[in-house]
Amino acid sequence: MTADMIDSPDPSEFTVSTDITVNWGDMDALGHVNHSVFATWMETARMMYFSKVGMMEIYENSNIGPILARIEVDYKFPIVYPDVVKVRTSVSRIGNSSFDMVYQISSLGKEGEVAAIGKVVGVLVDYNTGKPIPIPDELRNSIIDFEGGKISD
Repeated sequence: MTADMIDSPDPSEFTVSTDITVNWGDMDALGHVNHSVFATWMETARMMYFSKVGMMEIYENSNIGPILARIEVDYKFPIVYPDVVKVRTSVSRIGNSSFDMVYQISSLGKEGEVAAIGKVVGVLVDYNTGKPIPIPDELRNSIIDFEGGKISD
């Protein structure tokens, strides 16, 4: 998925989306939603994604799971209370032990205008050893199938 696709409000580019209500407490002293809340919204969508592709089941059965290695967010405009945001995500790349996920956060109060785009790099880790491990074929295939085959290596 390219940056143009992330900026595009077309929901068909993403495989998971969820609406999240902005809470008054999400805002900081400057009167807009704090940057850390955007990261939490991305995390919420990421965990939904992981559940859908079986990653959390793998973690529960083997103590092998994802860890966040990098997070990037580009903000287009501030979000303020009251609002509802739509958070969309997809896996855009799968490597040997790492994967990239892209995000689009839109303000439903501003007719779906994109407020932020993001990207994370995750690494599959054996939590018993703390070391990265290759993504098992079963999980890789589940992600590729869920994404409709549109993932780059």
